[in-house]
Amino acid sequence: MIFGRSERGKPPAEPVTLKILVAGGFGVGKTTLVGAVSEIRPLRTEELLTEAGRPVDDLSGVETKNTTTVAMDFGRITLREDLVLYLFGTPGQERFWFMWDELAEGALGAVVLADTRRLEDCFAAVDYFERRSIPFLVGVNCFEGAARYPADDIRRALDLDPDVPLLTGDARDRESVKTILIGVVQHAMAQAAQRRQTVTT
Repeated sequence: MIFGRSERGKPPAEPVTLKILVAGGFGVGKTTLVGAVSEIRPLRTEELLTEAGRPVDDLSGVETKNTTTVAMDFGRITLREDLVLYLFGTPGQERFWFMWDELAEGALGAVVLADTRRLEDCFAAVDYFERRSIPFLVGVNCFEGAARYPADDIRRALDLDPDVPLLTGDARDRESVKTILIGVVQHAMAQAAQRRQTVTT
């Protein structure tokens, strides 16, 4: 294999498939992000919000949202001929967090989406991946009309470790999302290499 391409006369190698989680608070753009890059029709498990959910669903800042993910979003993107990402969007509401452990099984890493208007909504996701030592980066979804803050201010507000990458982007834009996904793969690979080096020394 040379630069991800098969040598002449040899059948193409099976691509490496990696599982990436997309997490964050309710209404932060997880379903949008998966849909923006998926080369297959995304699997969505969205249901309409109902009056019964009003006592437990916090719609502050997302008052116009009328659906919610109740299980997961699923999509696929081929980054290179030899590298395919399977994307699993987690449900954002607290009552569905019990599904996170199952979705996280076998994940290489995660993207924690953040909205600067509701940063506290992604605290649970940051804490989840830190506690389980799953490599993650924070992707700040730049909503129209939302204030822009320096990356260092956001990092301090989220109390992120220095080695956790923080990127800004637009969950609706394919190239922007690809940059974020490439970032989390690179970060996870670097973390894995660092762990291997620690074990061998």
